[in-house]
Amino acid sequence: MKKSKYSENQVFGILKEQEHGKSVIEICREHGITQGTFYRWKSKYSGIESFDI
Repeated sequence: MKKSKYSENQVFGILKEQEHGKSVIEICREHGITQGTFYRWKSKYSGIESFDI
């Protein structure tokens, strides 16, 4: 299995950007990820706070 180039804390930071009003398309372009990756992370980490890890 390929290791992610983003740590879990980085993923939480990326997901938080949407909560602050950025569009998903803008976030994906900025970080070089696909929309599928963004939504997969969102479903995996929904309801988990970064301090829970």
